[in-house]
Amino acid sequence: MRLGCQSAPTSDEHFAFLARYGVANVVAQPIQSDPSRLYATVDELVALRALAEKHGLSVDMTSARFMSSGGKPSNIILGREGRDQEIEAFQTLLKNCAAAGIPALKYNLALMPILRSAVVTGRGDSLNHRWRLSEMQGSPLMTIWDPSAAIGEAEIHTAPYDQVEYFRQLGRITADDLWERIGYFLERVVPVANQYKVRMALHPEDPGVPPGGYHGVPRVLGTVEGLQRFVGIQESPYHGLAFCQGTISEDLRNPGQQIYEVIRWFGERKKIFLVHFRNVRGGRDDVLVEIFPDEGSVDMARAIRAYRDVGYDGLLVPDHVPFGPPGSERQNFAFCYGYIRGLLQSVQESA
Repeated sequence: MRLGCQSAPTSDEHFAFLARYGVANVVAQPIQSDPSRLYATVDELVALRALAEKHGLSVDMTSARFMSSGGKPSNIILGREGRDQEIEAFQTLLKNCAAAGIPALKYNLALMPILRSAVVTGRGDSLNHRWRLSEMQGSPLMTIWDPSAAIGEAEIHTAPYDQVEYFRQLGRITADDLWERIGYFLERVVPVANQYKVRMALHPEDPGVPPGGYHGVPRVLGTVEGLQRFVGIQESPYHGLAFCQGTISEDLRNPGQQIYEVIRWFGERKKIFLVHFRNVRGGRDDVLVEIFPDEGSVDMARAIRAYRDVGYDGLLVPDHVPFGPPGSERQNFAFCYGYIRGLLQSVQESA
């Protein structure tokens, strides 16, 4: 296991910041000459690697920018016209990653953006996001993540639509509809991943919601059972998860007791390609989600031992760190780097 990071931006200054704290492996997004293009070219991916290597960093994964957790849903998961063009772009990106020497690709199939309900005071002068389902009755749909934002610029944003209009436009969508769309996508991209030997790492839908979904809209990739079904479609060593420990914990009633078995289930099947190593406080439908890793419901030392015991050998990256006064966010990331490195040294020494 290795300490990593997936924070933006892609720049000399930020990569130097990562190197300062001993982060040697990154998940990073290339700079595209045409931001509207759905995929990065080989040259753009090679330039990303070169910039990272200049600072002693290795690019272990990149992402499909049009399939992020913060942007509008892809036509793939909407099942609309244009999904075949998006699938073709994803196939091209897999091929380009192989040519550029980047072994993995992160993506999202979320129908809805990240959901949060409030910002609350955290430890000291830090701030935390909360997801409390009861707070969202009659409230605008909210999201906290802008994939283009630099560290510290993510905050609660009311989406440019209200809930009623958003869900009216989606229409009636069933779980069966979503599984058909997911299967259609995987049938066409997993063989390409197999051909080029590039791992596809899906991020779960954030947060987990009750089985009936949110306002009647299901989140089939926001439950443990849904993720178990997902990894069984198109069985392949290149088809797995960006295992967001925080998001999956948000779906559990008692993550402090349940998350370790979930790690074992996916880890034993070699379906964990990346770990978002973050903690939460609380459980499904009422949880603080942006907290420091040492103050949550999950025993992070026990969690890292679970990853070790199943033979996980990838990255552990901080994710959704607390925010607060201007300039503090990078300090918060630095705290997380040190925390993860300490746990890594401890678990590797004990092994």
